[in-house]
Amino acid sequence: MNRTNIDIIKFVAPEIIFGMNAISQIGESALRLGARKLFVVTDQGLMEHSWIKKVLFYLEQAGLEYQVWSEITSNPKDTEVAKGSEQYLASKCDAIMAVGGGSPIDAAKAVATVATNGGRIQDYEGINKITRPLPPMLMVPSTAGSGSEVSQFAIIVDKQRKKKMAIISRSLVPDIAIIDPQLLQTKGARLTAATGVDALSHAIESYVSLAANPLSDVRALEAIRLIAGNLRESVACRTNMQAKSAMSMASLQAGLAFSNAILGATHAMTHQVDGLLDLHHGETNAVLLPHVMEFNLISCADKYRQVAIAMGENVDGLSKQDAAHKAIDAVRRLVRDIGINYGLSNMGFREEYIPELSKNALHDACIITNPRDADAEDLARIFYKAM
Repeated sequence: MNRTNIDIIKFVAPEIIFGMNAISQIGESALRLGARKLFVVTDQGLMEHSWIKKVLFYLEQAGLEYQVWSEITSNPKDTEVAKGSEQYLASKCDAIMAVGGGSPIDAAKAVATVATNGGRIQDYEGINKITRPLPPMLMVPSTAGSGSEVSQFAIIVDKQRKKKMAIISRSLVPDIAIIDPQLLQTKGARLTAATGVDALSHAIESYVSLAANPLSDVRALEAIRLIAGNLRESVACRTNMQAKSAMSMASLQAGLAFSNAILGATHAMTHQVDGLLDLHHGETNAVLLPHVMEFNLISCADKYRQVAIAMGENVDGLSKQDAAHKAIDAVRRLVRDIGINYGLSNMGFREEYIPELSKNALHDACIITNPRDADAEDLARIFYKAM
């Protein structure tokens, strides 16, 4: 009997609560997870805004106890995770919540991992190395970019090696993600731009990933469409809630896409740069993404044509290659329009870093799903072009 072979597709996602004033659902959501005392991970920047007070108010309203931990920096470090894990265990909390951008969310996931599985966060670098269940996790993003609130990724800096570690496990998918676009109003233009391009890089890299599937593709393309149509406006005006809502949805869709399809060379390379220089991940992505797209073009021109269409480009009558180039041009134009018009050298990056970082990027989990094979010399050439 003839049978059609169908690839098995696995798609992981948390419960998602999305919309204006969604943070009002925090207390009820935590109760549904069985929480009694939450370890609330945030950063000093969020502590200065009223949103964290609202979050704590909703926890108190639900009769929940909590302990706030805000001792993390941008690009969370292994040493910070170790301290957070100790504090989590000492606090007798039974659930973890993060409020903030990718840094607090990734730190919360890492704290949950070390607190329940033991050892150091380095022990879990790579894919599927977490073996024991994590405490219930509830995530509230304050930026539209990282997608970490729905992903199976956590990115943590190893201070000694000066590199970002990618920890990938289905165990890291939060139980509940609460996404309220109102929180984006506290972010300035530069951060809005950087996080927006981070979401774009997630969407494009997951769309052309070797692990892409129909469930991730539809989300990646929708994210690209939303970002192309709304990022400029979101950067221009903090109170443009139509643009903020669209960018929150774009970040969510891109997060679901890359969580399930993984990423590519752009992220393999930015993890090395950001770990060394402590730069903003989104800005590094913005500089490297067009150059990586050029490198990958011969392996995925058909998909780049769809990226161009999603970005509003007219590709009628164009050859496959010309249509694909339109996607790269559209990305470059968007990045320039939102104020990221510089190269790596303007960010403190020096040519002498290239040989070592190119070799290190080959050991990053994200390089495995890049659509075109790459060696250290290929990555070095991309770095040079991005200077």
